[in-house]
Amino acid sequence: MTELEQAINYWRGLRPSTGEEHALSSEVNTLAHLYALMIFQHIKSLPLTELDAPSLALLESWRKRAV
Repeated sequence: MTELEQAINYWRGLRPSTGEEHALSSEVNTLAHLYALMIFQHIKSLPLTELDAPSLALLESWRKRAV
């Protein structure tokens, strides 16, 4: 979950919310949805094999840039 939080913050920095409504970017929204599901289901970690393709791609992209 910590890595997911870091990835969300990374994407928030690159693609901040916009407009008066502070709409999330598609990248942040994708990861935030996963984060919310994990919280709701009381899951602290999730195997990468269980992620959907968009979430996995965003996490992999963040990992490459975080190094």
